[in-house]
Amino acid sequence: MLKNMSALKGFTGYLQKHDEVLAELEKASKRLKKLETVYKEFELQKVCYLPLNTFLLKPIQRLMHYKLILERLCKHYGPAHRHHADCKEALKEVAEITAQLQSSLIRLENFQKLTELQRDLIGIDNLTAPGREFIREGCLYKLTKKGLQQRMFFLFSDMLLYTSKGVTATNQFKVHGQLPLHGMIVEESEKEWAVPHCFTIYSAHRTIVVAASSKVEMSKWIEDLNVAIDLAKKSQEKSGSVFLDGGLADHSNRSSDEVSLEQESEDDMNSSRTSLDKQTHHRANTTMHVCWHRNTSVSMSDHSLAVENQLSGYLLRKFKNSNGWQKLWVVFTNFCLFFYKTHQDDFPLASLPLLGYTVSMPEEADAIHKDYVFKLQFKSHVYFFRAESEYTFERWMEVIKSAASATARVSLLVPAKGDGERGLPVEMNGS
Repeated sequence: MLKNMSALKGFTGYLQKHDEVLAELEKASKRLKKLETVYKEFELQKVCYLPLNTFLLKPIQRLMHYKLILERLCKHYGPAHRHHADCKEALKEVAEITAQLQSSLIRLENFQKLTELQRDLIGIDNLTAPGREFIREGCLYKLTKKGLQQRMFFLFSDMLLYTSKGVTATNQFKVHGQLPLHGMIVEESEKEWAVPHCFTIYSAHRTIVVAASSKVEMSKWIEDLNVAIDLAKKSQEKSGSVFLDGGLADHSNRSSDEVSLEQESEDDMNSSRTSLDKQTHHRANTTMHVCWHRNTSVSMSDHSLAVENQLSGYLLRKFKNSNGWQKLWVVFTNFCLFFYKTHQDDFPLASLPLLGYTVSMPEEADAIHKDYVFKLQFKSHVYFFRAESEYTFERWMEVIKSAASATARVSLLVPAKGDGERGLPVEMNGS
């Protein structure tokens, strides 16, 4: 490990230019029809279970994981252990590299998110405009003449977009409105409209009234909007101009297959058609689609925290009404559990997006008489997972709580505390 960490230093220059590579690939796929076709065809393969440019971030993210792994190893070994000195030295080496790459990674994750949204949103051009930062995406109910209607909202550093989900085969979201943050005011308005968790957004040319699914969701949106409005104002005062680039456009539909979000249940598993047949495309695992179906939201800081909490290993899985346990290789990444038969398989059998789920220990009524079991639940969807040891059980609980906590109270755009101070909420707001 020490030898490898030392050798990696020579690659830092390349990794720092990684965002340029992603930007060039994006430009080239727009310019060259053949490359765009190859890109899309590859993304339709089962092996590409996440958007392709998400995989291209993995080398830098892996370095962050090495740092966290080595930190845990140093604690585990103790100063007297024969591997402790090498472990500490390897940690020092990787910490130097990750410190240099931190700003590159933030730029990369932002660019990846913007390009992913550009592909999935119909009616907006140039979403990847320089200087634009993604802040939060999620589901809110907009007050219309027909009453409250579900809309998907996207908050950026310079504007707020709202969209509806199309009934087309592509299942993309169509942009309905674009509100600049410059001059925007946000106020709670539950009493005025007699609608729970309701707030009003006043922008220069339009006023909209929206309702969140819970008080927690409303608080997150109001806080993030106010911080973003404040930052946009300061940024405009500094530059002396209003930055808003990304006019509404008319895009032709892109072809992709969609899968329903609850990709597997006992009925699916017991029927002759397995969920493998249904996993035709990665799009349904993107946080945009998960937020829509789970009626929640997720922020860029949640995404950054999720990068730190990735894990893979064997787990035994049991459905609520089944007796047997099935051994599966499970990979947790991008707020989602991916299930493989073995660790050598090229693509997952199925997946379970975790945003909105609660994680807990089984209750007496669940009649689970095994050690190291945790329970995942969203409404009537219940899964039990059994780990191989106390250590692996604790690690799985830790990383899954990090995903579930994205739907609990998580503050945004506030300087991050040190890793040791990041307390995970005991109660998860998933209902």
